[in-house]
Amino acid sequence: MADKFVTLDETRRQAVQDAIVEVCEYRGWRLLALHVRTTHVHAVVAASANPEKVMNDFKAYATRRLRRNQLADCATRIWAMHGSTRYIWNEEQLTEKVAYVVDGQGAALRPAPICRSPER
Repeated sequence: MADKFVTLDETRRQAVQDAIVEVCEYRGWRLLALHVRTTHVHAVVAASANPEKVMNDFKAYATRRLRRNQLADCATRIWAMHGSTRYIWNEEQLTEKVAYVVDGQGAALRPAPICRSPER
């Protein structure tokens, strides 16, 4: 049987966004930019953990939220096996990546992307 994948409609995108905000607050990570799309998520985060840990926690929290809210069943595969994780080394890169996450994703979707100052 082929895997079923989730398309994130507005309700699912909101649940994913809420879950990512929650994990950042719980872990003490600074969420600088977030844009949940129909098939993937872009985020810029200042965290004390490595990017793979951040990505895995985002996926875990979002999956639990989607399933708890009955927006995905247990048989549905929500995320790809891995994802793109990158370090940001300077202010110029940070500005570029935040702009890409917030404004470089095509047509605006709801919920609106999150963009926060790095000095939070």
